[in-house]
Amino acid sequence: QVELVESGGGLVQAGGSLRLSCAASGRSFNGYAMAWFRQVPGNEREFVAAITWSSSRIYYADSVKGRFTISRDNAKNTVYLQMNSLKPEDTAVYYCAASRNPRAVLVVASWYEYWGQGTQVTVSS
Repeated sequence: QVELVESGGGLVQAGGSLRLSCAASGRSFNGYAMAWFRQVPGNEREFVAAITWSSSRIYYADSVKGRFTISRDNAKNTVYLQMNSLKPEDTAVYYCAASRNPRAVLVVASWYEYWGQGTQVTVSS
């Protein structure tokens, strides 16, 4: 089976940093685009960041631009999200996703085929 597993979430003070990891197992994700989305209760799942296989294209939501950095290590089938200058409004469950469609609209959740279970990020004021 194919599985994405997030880790690195937790509780942090406003202004602090966290680094999330997403490890793919069960098969190689060669050629897949990867992304991070987040969701809070009562809200729709929100795009955060996406990265293509070769890292040639990277996208960020305006709300995190300049604070978050997405990267990947293809030899390890792992994608990362470095989160700096965290704000209370960043509090959410963060999900990793993967897509093998080369024409996928990478900021839209419905284009992604595989999803992790999510990891909780809580930012206190």
